[in-house]
Amino acid sequence: MKELRFNIFGSFILVTGTPGAWRAWYFGSEGKRRPADFIIPGDVAEQDLCEYLADLFHEHATPRNSTAAPMP
Repeated sequence: MKELRFNIFGSFILVTGTPGAWRAWYFGSEGKRRPADFIIPGDVAEQDLCEYLADLFHEHATPRNSTAAPMP
């Protein structure tokens, strides 16, 4: 199963699964994760996940946390 990590305006989000069956999680630096309180539609392609998450969380953007990017 694929795991993709994103830093979306300071929130760390893990996405697992495949297109059509994505699951989202919040994760912390200690390695713990909990289910996210949002759903990723099945038609969002892997290459569009970061943009989708940025659009979803744009209200959380601040001058200090203004970046939405994949994490290694």
